[in-house]
Amino acid sequence: MKILNKILLAEDLVSSAQNLEKIAISLAKTFKSTIVPLHVLPNDIVNPKVKKLLDETALSRLGKTSETMKANGVSVEAPLIKYGVAHDQIVMAATSVNANMILVGSGEDKETENFKLGTTTERIIQNSEKPVLVIKEDDTFNVKTILCPVDFSNPSKRALNNAIIIARRLEAKLLVLSVSEEETSTWFSSKEELDKENAERFENNKESFAQFLKEFKFMDLEWVKLERMGNPSQEILNTIVANNVDLLIMGTAGRSGLNRLVIGSVTEKVIREVPCSFLTLKSQDVIRVHLETEIRDFETVFASAEQLEKDGFYEEAIEQYKASLGINTMHVPAYSAIANLFDKLEKPEKAALYRKSANEIKERIWYSKVEEEARKLRGS
Repeated sequence: MKILNKILLAEDLVSSAQNLEKIAISLAKTFKSTIVPLHVLPNDIVNPKVKKLLDETALSRLGKTSETMKANGVSVEAPLIKYGVAHDQIVMAATSVNANMILVGSGEDKETENFKLGTTTERIIQNSEKPVLVIKEDDTFNVKTILCPVDFSNPSKRALNNAIIIARRLEAKLLVLSVSEEETSTWFSSKEELDKENAERFENNKESFAQFLKEFKFMDLEWVKLERMGNPSQEILNTIVANNVDLLIMGTAGRSGLNRLVIGSVTEKVIREVPCSFLTLKSQDVIRVHLETEIRDFETVFASAEQLEKDGFYEEAIEQYKASLGINTMHVPAYSAIANLFDKLEKPEKAALYRKSANEIKERIWYSKVEEEARKLRGS
């Protein structure tokens, strides 16, 4: 069972690439993913000797990347070398290999701004329908705290659904942030009227936030709801610093960046100034369940069900537990697990049925043991 099947590793042949490879290995092991290494070369090299040298260097480097992945027990596909504009080729390659996610370095320009995002990375985010995970330079990606800002839109709903599953798998704390944008207009006749307007906005936002969160399954997860008022981008950045956030997960809409949460220049401010690594989602999920339905080995199917349950895929876990019962109809833990999951899904009648089946099997096993012991005593 896989929930993050394939990662496109967009490598730049610089010193920071080694750190990106380590993170790719860590992610692949955590999510049982396949890595597809990629490097883009310019297509306007005139000198054939220079072009040949670049090709050979890229092939050699990607070959070493593949060897490193395999040596660490990671599944890896044949490396790709593309020619042309880097962000265009990366976006197209992600689609052609059906990647769940693009993994790329931030390409920071430290001379002009502390956390300025590289142009190529920014354009990948703008143009890709695939989720993009951007790793800040020297970040070891030891994720303990995740922040997911939401504005109640469909993109932020997608981001939060993915953030919940990623937080479970990484055993990280999840912060869910909603910002009520503060009104600062000068057309209010007094400060009292302005304060009253902002107070009402904040209360309305709190109600919308509470209603929005009812759709999500936060069971078996350490999470905190945060409500703030102010400038959305600044509140996101302040929250990251105040809570030592390791990973920001946010939904984006169209090519203008974050939807109503931050728009236009505010989007640029967040992705360029955020001091931690971040994941953006537009129209596709990072997490998609890939069940290997042909497996008939009981232990494998049961383990898959257990992992689905840990990740919060309760309906899918139930189906896998049922599949394991198709192999071993007397397995009491599977019946009990299904009952517990129906409890979590607030379906007590179905939970009671599976709990009853588990108890009946326990009794049948117990009576069989008693009968066997009785036969032994009788010498039969």
